[in-house]
Amino acid sequence: MGAHLAQRYLGDASVEPDPLRMPTFPPDYGFPERKEHEMVATQQEMNDAQLVLQQRDYCAHYLIRFLKCKRDNFPNFLACKHEQHDWDYCEHLE
Repeated sequence: MGAHLAQRYLGDASVEPDPLRMPTFPPDYGFPERKEHEMVATQQEMNDAQLVLQQRDYCAHYLIRFLKCKRDNFPNFLACKHEQHDWDYCEHLE
């Protein structure tokens, strides 16, 4: 309890943001060379891999590759370290 502190801007009203208005700056402000994400895995590929809804993101193609590697190399799941690293890194960037 009491983990949050709320404080208003005191002083000039021109520096206080209005919570009812949307921001006026462009959405890519601060990320000039950031490219737009594209889904690599198709809906059919994700259905075939039986991915749950939480796993259907921009990194799904790495997860599909990782799960296929685990299936093909069972019981030696440690052979898929590279695929797991690729998927973890993509999730980290996401």
